[in-house]
Amino acid sequence: MTGTLIPACGTTLNEVDDRSFRRLADRVYADCGIVLSDGKRNLVTSRLARRLRDLGLEDFDAYCRFIESAGGAEERRRMISLLTTNVTKFFREAHHFTSLERQVLPPLVERARGGGRVRLWSAGCSSGQEPYSIAATLRKLMPDAAKHDMRILGTDIDPEMIRIGRAAIYQDAGDAQIPAEMRRLMFGPGQATEKGCRIVPELQALVTLTELNLMQDWPMRGRFDVIFCRNVVIYFDAPTQARLWARFAEVLAPGGYLFVGHSERVSGPACGQFGPAGVTQYRRL
Repeated sequence: MTGTLIPACGTTLNEVDDRSFRRLADRVYADCGIVLSDGKRNLVTSRLARRLRDLGLEDFDAYCRFIESAGGAEERRRMISLLTTNVTKFFREAHHFTSLERQVLPPLVERARGGGRVRLWSAGCSSGQEPYSIAATLRKLMPDAAKHDMRILGTDIDPEMIRIGRAAIYQDAGDAQIPAEMRRLMFGPGQATEKGCRIVPELQALVTLTELNLMQDWPMRGRFDVIFCRNVVIYFDAPTQARLWARFAEVLAPGGYLFVGHSERVSGPACGQFGPAGVTQYRRL
């Protein structure tokens, strides 16, 4: 269905009315825990206005009615994807990968070589640069890691980001922040395409990428040895952050590591279950 976008009374095409903004903000918070403050009003308008045009809806009130209807579930999912901020790069916050290589992974590699199970999770992985950076660090220490019971899970709420990560073709392969050895391990010779550089099969074999809403049930079984959740909880309010830290504590093995973003800190009851282990790095007690 197509049509002309007609502004609601008292608004223009470049703004969302107060009532509709509040309804959208409440829906986003209920679905995925993201807080949309009044300062995000222009962002909401700019990212959703095209959806109104594509759907032939006359204003944001009509859009709210649609996403709240019985047939609006798929559009709510799309709305959250549009409103999600996806900023990532390979080896972002490099000190974490130094710690991973020197401190965290060596005993896990030994466990895997002895037949043990090792699992790492990149929660909020966006388009996949983080889990592939983890995989490259692991492959540096253990070239045959894919032959052992050692796997990396990457999850994100945005299905489009997961699609990009699964395609494993990146235009930022030449980023100066990527160490030369890691670039070789990730892309190798002959991996360039007209769309970018493809992650080598040996790394793709270590990584599974799947869509997951952190506010909903987690289907994973078994505990993780390492969890990366960086620059994700900054979009949540304090109670939601506290609940998420507690849930991570439940699925992180004793002695396991949690890496968070540079402006994030574990808070709430979970504080008693984690001890500091480095810069924005915790260990499960």
